Amino acid sequence: MQKYTRLATKDDLTQIMDIISDAKVFLKKSGSSQWQNGYPNEEVILNDIKKGNGYVLLVGDKVAGYAAVIAGVEPTYQEIDGAWKKDDDLYATIHRICLSANYQGQGLGKIFMSDIISLQYANGVRNFRVDTHHLNKPMQRLASDYGFEYRGIIRVDEDKECPERLAYELNM
Repeated sequence: MQKYTRLATKDDLTQIMDIISDAKVFLKKSGSSQWQNGYPNEEVILNDIKKGNGYVLLVGDKVAGYAAVIAGVEPTYQEIDGAWKKDDDLYATIHRICLSANYQGQGLGKIFMSDIISLQYANGVRNFRVDTHHLNKPMQRLASDYGFEYRGIIRVDEDKECPERLAYELNM
């Protein structure tokens, strides 16, 4: 079955929100406070789509994954307990990457990450960043498997219970 990544559209919203819901359940079962307070919601996803930052992974004609990829300065990454290897403004941050529960365990996370990075690389981006909750082991594995290196701790506003996130960077 064909697998590919494209920009998300408003028509994908229902399937994206189902995937977000699956991810929230998964994170809660793992004991994580990440995404347990209403974030991300439809407004956040629609804003991603409107700005051209939302991407979907398709398997056949089904949306199997979602991510937001934002090129440019990420405000929450300006302060880090640690250090970025490349300290410039030309990087892409990968946020909200998640897969439908129906497609987990099939290696699609690596395909999705590869597609995202390839699309940004084609636009001249050579530096990528991602962060995750310390209990989100699948995301930590995906980052490590794809060559991202741990750089330190950043803090996010949307999780008052545990705002610290592990921050990773990939330089190409």
